[in-house]
Amino acid sequence: MTSRDLHLVLTADTHVPKRAKDLPDDLWTAVEVADVVVHAGDWVDEATLAALEVRSRRLVACWGNNDGDGLRARLPEVARVELGGVRLGVVHETGGKQGREARMDAAYPDLDVLVFGHSHIPWDTTTPGGLRLLNPGSPTDRRSQPHCTYMTAVIRDGGLGEVVLHRLPSRR
Repeated sequence: MTSRDLHLVLTADTHVPKRAKDLPDDLWTAVEVADVVVHAGDWVDEATLAALEVRSRRLVACWGNNDGDGLRARLPEVARVELGGVRLGVVHETGGKQGREARMDAAYPDLDVLVFGHSHIPWDTTTPGGLRLLNPGSPTDRRSQPHCTYMTAVIRDGGLGEVVLHRLPSRR
């Protein structure tokens, strides 16, 4: 039996409509061809969730600290799923960067990959316990970063393959 690659789009901190009227076209294009879209919270509006549900083949998502009761009623604080043999979790907040790896090893011993958001700062590390930590940044609010960003990843042969950070063009 051969396994098929799974193509993922990872995003977080979309903050629509506070930081942008809509998601960038490049991100929508990636969403429409991905097998799975992962969103690590801070949607702000339910319309973006509804749009991603319609345009994604599969959506795995959680709520963030800026998400109101409507989003919290529809999404978990932590989402967990098995994708192609990879145990993936999604959470918005992981605390400060100091000690993050040890905290996440302790909090999520049952995962292979944890996608998180909140800081708007792209992050890609592997903890001493082997947990891959990924933060795709934000596609709409770069804060102190040089670019707005999102990530793509491939799950292949029961493991996480290529992870790519995509820089989005400046909005003018």
